[in-house]
This record gives sequence, C-alpha cells and structure tokens, in this order.
Amino acid sequence: METKAVAKYVRTTPQKVRMIIGALKGKPVQAALNNLRFMPQKSAKLVEKVLRSAIANADHNAKLDVDALIVRNVFVDQGPVLKRFRARARGRGARILKRTSHITVIVADEAK
Repeated sequence: METKAVAKYVRTTPQKVRMIIGALKGKPVQAALNNLRFMPQKSAKLVEKVLRSAIANADHNAKLDVDALIVRNVFVDQGPVLKRFRARARGRGARILKRTSHITVIVADEAK
C-alpha cells in the first residue's frame, strides 16, 4: 500500500530540489533519512520534512510497519512564480523570478 505527503508552495526552485531527490528513490526510509541528514543543501531539509510526514501518514492512516517502508517515488513540480523587479543602470528594470516548488513523496511497504 502506498501513502504520500505533499509540501506545496515551498520557496526554493524545483531545479535545486531535483538535484537531491535522485539519491532517494527506491531506498528504505531510514537510509533515505540518513542521506538527507548529511546533505548540506537547504532543499535536503525540506525534502526530509516531507519524507517524515509521509512516514507519519503511513503509520497513522494506513497502519503500515515503518521499518518495512521504502521510498517509492519522489518528484517536484513547479509552483507559482513570484515576479519582482530590480533597478538597473540607466533607469531600466530587470526581472527577478522567485520560483516555488511542490514536493511530493510517496512511500510504500516492501510487499509490492
């Protein structure tokens, strides 16, 4: 059985999160948490938070054994973009794009 957790409107770019999630797919949840704990990126902390939420959902809602869970899939979608302007030379303005992400983590038991 699969359970998932989603973090929406996270203030980091999807490209930065995608660098992290390749190391997690198909691993047991404990190994994935250990990998995330020692990654220096800000995105690692955000993905770890969503992974812990997915584990809690599996434990509470589906009554699954936490020790037997694996990370089935992790993916990141782009959220809305905040558009800002910064003053540049000669009275011009330059656009700044502040991107957001939607992070989804799916965990499942090893029986499948």
